[in-house]
Amino acid sequence: MSATSAPVTSLYIHVPFCAHKCEYCAFYSEASSGELINRYTAALVKELEIVADDLKPKTIFFGGGTPSLLNLRQWETILRTMEKFNLLGAEEFTIESNPATVSADKCKLLRDFGVNRISMGVQSLDEKLLDRLGRIHSREQVFKSFDILRAAGFANVNLDLMFAIPTQTMEIWRATLDEIFAMQSEHLSSYEVIYEDDTPLFEKLKAGEFSVDEELACDMYEELISRSAKAGFRQYEIANFARDNGTPVSDPARLEIIGPSRGGGRPSIPSFACKHNVNYWRGGDYHGLGPSATGYVRGVRTRNWSNTPLYCDQLEKGKRAIESSEELPPLKRAGEIAAFGLRMNAGWPFAEFQRAANFDLRKEWDSEMNQLAERGWAARDAETFQLTHEGLRFADAAAELFLR
Repeated sequence: MSATSAPVTSLYIHVPFCAHKCEYCAFYSEASSGELINRYTAALVKELEIVADDLKPKTIFFGGGTPSLLNLRQWETILRTMEKFNLLGAEEFTIESNPATVSADKCKLLRDFGVNRISMGVQSLDEKLLDRLGRIHSREQVFKSFDILRAAGFANVNLDLMFAIPTQTMEIWRATLDEIFAMQSEHLSSYEVIYEDDTPLFEKLKAGEFSVDEELACDMYEELISRSAKAGFRQYEIANFARDNGTPVSDPARLEIIGPSRGGGRPSIPSFACKHNVNYWRGGDYHGLGPSATGYVRGVRTRNWSNTPLYCDQLEKGKRAIESSEELPPLKRAGEIAAFGLRMNAGWPFAEFQRAANFDLRKEWDSEMNQLAERGWAARDAETFQLTHEGLRFADAAAELFLR
């Protein structure tokens, strides 16, 4: 960090271990091994030490893999290291968990060190579909683990769901949503199943074990949007829904108010929105630690090795485990920021985009915005550009127009 640079305020840490690799998963993860997890924990401690001087986290996110798979001793080693380097006290500190790996003693330890948000990978409440996805938890474990989280004092819990799962019917989907809404979580994430190359689910699709029903997938998405609104959630990004208690959400990268809007009728950002992810979508800097993690700091994108032993080996030698580093041209980076930000219902207020990207959306992408508006996928006025309801369904196609 240079003498004039402010420390980075968002931190992502990748935990690459799972009890079992899910059928659909294309993220870098591997079946757990006690010896390798201990080695990873020691390497992560070294990586934290290297970047600590350039960090003052307002948001922290442990993703995976299954971070909750780490045992009490491993978690205490990591958290005490963060405490030693003054990396605790984040406004939002999230850990992803699997319902099968939630325990009261682990929850107490995490709460004692300031973890205040849990994202629990439910995916489905139908036993046959859980088996189809290769999940290790049962539906009963979902409810039990949720109760454990509440008893431990977690007042900000996200539940993760998937839809358009092979053999999933609309009736099953509606029943799942009914049960999820009854749990009264603060946040809901829900993603359509994606068939990634080199996953068992993709191989089964190619083998003809099931087919993809795009029309049903669209209907399930519409059902999600409609029913989540009735249940008190507000959609703020394509796949993310949160409750709102009226507290404005500040951008962790710049501490500027980006919601709620005042009387203009534009979508605002609900108070239980994931602040860490909002920082991504608004183009903020973040450090990424752990195997396969990407980071973006002061114009440079880095990616760590997607190989846990190699990651550990590099750090044991006192070096960062960075496989690639790329300094993005300003206009290319601005295009990426534009594309990511359009995933949010609020779209881009032109003044906010100028602050985030140092470019004027109206000058560099005027024709692209007009093209999307003419197609009915977007709306613009003097202050803001945002995708419409239909446009959000095709956000990836819309985003491609802004990439340089």
